[in-house]
Amino acid sequence: MNWKNTKDRYSSLSIGMHWLMLLLLVAVYACIELRGFYPRGSDLREGLKTWHFMLGLGVFALVFVRLAIRFAAGATPPIRPAPPLWQERLAALMHLALYAFLIVMPLLGWLVLSAKGKPVPFFGLSLPALMGADKALADSLEEIHETIGTIGYYLVGLHAAAALVHHYMNRDNTLLRMLPRRGGRMS
Repeated sequence: MNWKNTKDRYSSLSIGMHWLMLLLLVAVYACIELRGFYPRGSDLREGLKTWHFMLGLGVFALVFVRLAIRFAAGATPPIRPAPPLWQERLAALMHLALYAFLIVMPLLGWLVLSAKGKPVPFFGLSLPALMGADKALADSLEEIHETIGTIGYYLVGLHAAAALVHHYMNRDNTLLRMLPRRGGRMS
């Protein structure tokens, strides 16, 4: 497995982490959205909520691994042909917003469970509460968590749309740098 970025592509480890994080985010969102189809208190609804919590905390753990890989992998492969400076700056802001989202959302979820006085499940473990029980604060934090969750849909959607615009309209290598290789060739 390639750990270092090349002049044309991200490392295979960076690519794998990018797509793994996307799959985890899809699963986190799916769990919380699908729970609404089941009655309150049902085992399936509670199971989906538990998986939402655990997968969200998985995102929280992996985002720090991903950041470490990003710094260890070396220079980011340049976009060819180079985009205008305003696009580079906008892309940097988008990446910053996505990383902030990946850190803040699970942390808020952990705080919500803590403030509700509920256990914080993580794949057979029970993580410590980050604060004491406080129902009013739990309600406020949950509202913030849900609002930022909605914003997250737009962030991820804009990120994907920008990659497609770069690929199909700008005809640059932005998307190709992050796609896995297939059969020894770029996809």
